[in-house]
Amino acid sequence: MPQSPDVLSERARVQALVEGRTLPTALAETAASAADHPAYSDKHDVPEGEAWRTLTWSQTRELALDVAGALIGLGVQPGDTVAIMATNRIEHFVADIAAVHAAATPMSIYNTLSPDQVAYVASESQPKVAFLETPDHLARWQRALAETPSTTTVVLIDAEAPAGDDRFTTWTQLLADGAAYRAEHEAEVAARAGELSPDSPATILYTSGTTGNPKGVVLTHHNVLYEAQSTLEAAGLFDPQVGVSYLPLAHIAERVLGLYGPQIQGSHVHAIGDPSQLLATLGEVHPTAFFGVPRVWEKIKTGISAKLAADPDPASRKLVEDAMAAGLAYISAQEVGGVMTPEIEQAYAEADAAMLGFLRLILGLDQVTWCGSAAAPMPVDVARFMAGLGLTVFDVYGMTETCGAITANGPGGFRLGTVGRATPGMEVKLGDDAEILVRGPVVTPGYHRQAEATAALIDADGWLHTGDIGTLDDDGFFAVVDRKKELIITSAGKNIAPSNIENYLKESPIIGHAMAVGDNRPYVVAILTLDGEVAPVVAASMGIEFSDLAELAQNPQILAIAQAAVDAANERLSRPEQVKAFELLPTEWTAESEELTPTLKLKRRVVNTKYSDVLDRLYG
Repeated sequence: MPQSPDVLSERARVQALVEGRTLPTALAETAASAADHPAYSDKHDVPEGEAWRTLTWSQTRELALDVAGALIGLGVQPGDTVAIMATNRIEHFVADIAAVHAAATPMSIYNTLSPDQVAYVASESQPKVAFLETPDHLARWQRALAETPSTTTVVLIDAEAPAGDDRFTTWTQLLADGAAYRAEHEAEVAARAGELSPDSPATILYTSGTTGNPKGVVLTHHNVLYEAQSTLEAAGLFDPQVGVSYLPLAHIAERVLGLYGPQIQGSHVHAIGDPSQLLATLGEVHPTAFFGVPRVWEKIKTGISAKLAADPDPASRKLVEDAMAAGLAYISAQEVGGVMTPEIEQAYAEADAAMLGFLRLILGLDQVTWCGSAAAPMPVDVARFMAGLGLTVFDVYGMTETCGAITANGPGGFRLGTVGRATPGMEVKLGDDAEILVRGPVVTPGYHRQAEATAALIDADGWLHTGDIGTLDDDGFFAVVDRKKELIITSAGKNIAPSNIENYLKESPIIGHAMAVGDNRPYVVAILTLDGEVAPVVAASMGIEFSDLAELAQNPQILAIAQAAVDAANERLSRPEQVKAFELLPTEWTAESEELTPTLKLKRRVVNTKYSDVLDRLYG
C-alpha cells in the first residue's frame, strides 16, 4: 500500500523536529532554557515548610550526570541494561535519565511482578545494575539476584542491605561516589552520552503479560522522541504543563507523558508512589494535563454517581442532572459532525457558572486543557458522563510496541466512542480480517532477544500487527472492538466482543470488574466483583450492615442490584451476547491481585483457571 502524500509530508515535518537528536541532547536544551523551572516533585524527604520536594530542570540534569558517573565508575558499559523497580519518585526518574547518559539501557520493571517473573526478566535482560526501592522490591528480586551473575551492583533507595553482601550500596552513597567520579572524569562522563545515536535503545519495556511470559520491547531514542513530539502535537500541548505521574513507569503512556515529553517541554511533573492518593493529589496540584486509564475515569464516575444518588433532595439532584445535560450537549456539539448553536453555548455557560465549574474544581480538574485515556477502550457512557462535567476526555490508542499512541482524538478533531485518527506521520489501516495495522517511525525495532516473536509482530512490509480488531468510519476515526485473541466464539459459531458486555455491566456503580465468558460454550456468563470503594457507600446508604466485601457480596439487596445491572446490560445486547448467568465474587480485583495486569487489564487465562469452579457452577 503506497504512502499518501499527506502522511509523507507530516512524517517529514515531525522527523525534521527530532532528526539526529537523542534524549541527552533534548534534556541539555531544556536544562539550559528552563534551568530554574520546576521539573520533578514528590513527597519523599520534603523540606520543612514545603508541601513537596522539588528539583529544577538544571538540578535534574546535574543529579543525573552524577549518577551516570557512578554507573560508569561501577563498570557499566554502553549497551548494558540497568533495571529499576521503584514507585514514582524523583530517584526513579533520575536513575532512568542517568542510565541513558551512561549510554546504558534503563528498564523500569513493574513493582507487582512475582519473584519468578522478575527472575525471568533478569535472566533475559542481564542487568548490570539494579535500583530497588523497598524491602518488598528486594524480596521480589532475591531469586533473580541469586541466579543473575551479570548484576554486580544493587542500589537500595529505601531498603537496608543484607549483611555481608558487597554488591549492595545505598542511593546516598551512590550520589557521593558519582559526584567524586565525575569531578575526576568530567570529560569521560560528558562524552559517554555522545556515543548514543537516534537508533540506540532508549529503554526496554517488558509487557505486563496478559498471556505467557512478558516480552521485552526495545524502543529507540528516535522512537520515543518522535512519539513524544507527535503525541504532544495531537493533544494540542505546545507549552510546558503541570502534570501528575502515578501510573507505573514501566507503562509506555507514563513514560511518554511523565518522562520523555517533559524533557522536551520543560513541564512540571508531580510524582506519587501510591495511586490511591491520586484524587487527593489532583485536588492539591490542579494539573493542566491529565491522563487516566479507563478504570480511573470509571472510578471518578462511580464516585460522583454514588454521591448524587445519596443526595436526599430531589431538587438538588435535578439541578445537577440539568447542568450535566447542558455539558454533554456542549461537548457533543464540538464533535466532528456536531453543530454548535448559540442556545447550546448559552445553556453551557449558565450551567458552568452555576454547577459544573465547581464540580471540576472539587475534582482538581478545573485547570486541565487536555484529558486523555488509553490502555483499553474508554466506555462511551463514561466519556459522556465526563462530557457532562464539561470535560472532553480524548481517547487515544496504541501499545508498548508502538511506543504509545498511533491514533488520537484531540482538539483538532474528536468523536466520542472512538480512539481518534492516525497521529502525525503514522500509517494506520485495517487488515483483511479488520485487525489494526500500523507502520511508521514509532514502531519498535523488535523484541529483545526474541527474533521469532518479532517476526510474528512485524511483517515483511513493515506493518506491525496489533492483535486488535477495529473499525474505521468515513471521517477517519478508528474504534477498537476487542483483542483478536479474546473474541468469544460460542459453540453456535457466534462471534462476540466481551469488552462490550463488560463495559455495560460496569456501568452499575457497585460493579468493580466484570469478565464475560463463552468461548466454545453454548451461551455467555459473567464473573463480577464489587467496587471496593463505591459498593460499601451504596450499602451504607441502604442501611445494610456488613463486616467486609465477602459478606456484602452475599447480601440479597446487593445481589438484586447486580442482577439489575445484568438485566440492564442484556436489554442493550443481542440475544447471543446476553448474559445468561452470573456470580458475584466475595473478593476484589486490584492492581496487586493476580487477575489484573499492573495496568488493570484482565488476565483472562488466569481468571478462567482460578475460577474454574465458578464457571462449572454457572454452566452446571
